[in-house]
Amino acid sequence: MTDNGLATRVRVAVWPGLEPRLLLASDEREDHAAYVSAGGYRDLDDPAAFLDDVDRSGLLGRGGAAFPLAVKLRAVRAAHDAGHRTVVLANGEEGEPASVKDRWLLRHRPHLVLDGVRLAARVVGADRAYVYVSDVDAAQAVNAALADVGDGGVTVSVVTVDPGYVAGEETAAVRAVNGGPAKPTDKPPRPFEQGVNGLPTLVSNVETLANLPFILRRGSDEYRAQGTSASPGTFLATVTVGGRPPALYELPHGTPMTELLDHHRISRDEVTGVLMGGYFAGLLNREVLDATLDHESMRRLGSGLGCGAVALITDECPVAVAASVLSYFDRENAGQCGSCFNGTAAMAAVAGALRDGIATSEDLGRLERWSVVLRGRGACATLDAATNVAASLLRAFPQDVARHLTGACEPCRAGAYSASRPYEVEMVS
Repeated sequence: MTDNGLATRVRVAVWPGLEPRLLLASDEREDHAAYVSAGGYRDLDDPAAFLDDVDRSGLLGRGGAAFPLAVKLRAVRAAHDAGHRTVVLANGEEGEPASVKDRWLLRHRPHLVLDGVRLAARVVGADRAYVYVSDVDAAQAVNAALADVGDGGVTVSVVTVDPGYVAGEETAAVRAVNGGPAKPTDKPPRPFEQGVNGLPTLVSNVETLANLPFILRRGSDEYRAQGTSASPGTFLATVTVGGRPPALYELPHGTPMTELLDHHRISRDEVTGVLMGGYFAGLLNREVLDATLDHESMRRLGSGLGCGAVALITDECPVAVAASVLSYFDRENAGQCGSCFNGTAAMAAVAGALRDGIATSEDLGRLERWSVVLRGRGACATLDAATNVAASLLRAFPQDVARHLTGACEPCRAGAYSASRPYEVEMVS
């Protein structure tokens, strides 16, 4: 079974009973007048007080790591207070194939993103900001919005790069804006210490920044009215399942997985597992059906919410899914670290052999060992992502793995799942 990753229209749906904060029900691009009439581009009189409110909101990063935004803001603001020029870099390079949220925001709500960029720049004292993308339509939408709104005291530029899994890593984004290749660099220094043009730089995902206007208008208490105490607010979830159109939902953190399945019209009996949070967090089996969609629940399962991508595994064999993802990492790694370049290739080779029924128990032992000893040895998170996929396959699907050792997987014998970019979501222009 081959997934061709054909472009299809993404269904955008507002969650029942939820006042949307990020999504619009319309497929049309929100213009400047509509955004302002809805309360956008409000003046920020006291950046320090607003930063305190962002801190109270508990807003976590939506790019994958779930790092508190207020901590990043304070670090860069401290550099400004010490006399340094500072920069804001809005990261919209959605290198994760199973996610579409950032592209949707940039294409359909560019003013919401730019308002968030403006607020972040005011907080950290930056007079220069960049919106970093690889989607041409997103770049056009943001440039058109910039023509409507002017600089507002912050000079904003759009930087477009070729898409790639590693291109969205924060040091890769800084490197690309500085004129280099969109590939990660060693840390330290981290961007908040030395980023664009050597200046302290706030690098934040565009969905993260898009939450700031809501906090300014409604305050941290109302922001926390949705979600859980440890995962407050709402988030954008890209949901895919083989053979059906993908959907983009705005969900309150803490939504039960079973409610998402019901709303997406997928029978719980159909689901054998999930590729959770994009490719990084790895695979979960049916235990995910008892989980809620928030960071603490996913951590308890040894996984992560990541960028909010939820790829449901139904007819596909999880071994074949893991093999496709590891093959992707083998192709997409930056080629800069020997441990990652060689490690992803080795794990992909074993997973491919396992899928094809030609792996040995010795091969499996090597894969298990690599999933442990290679963790943390790359300059960026790509190698860790590969080890997560390998380890989670072995942990969550031992019976499927055992069947492949004897060539007894009926679905794969009938035609194994294969995709160059598993569960890829493309947007129709």
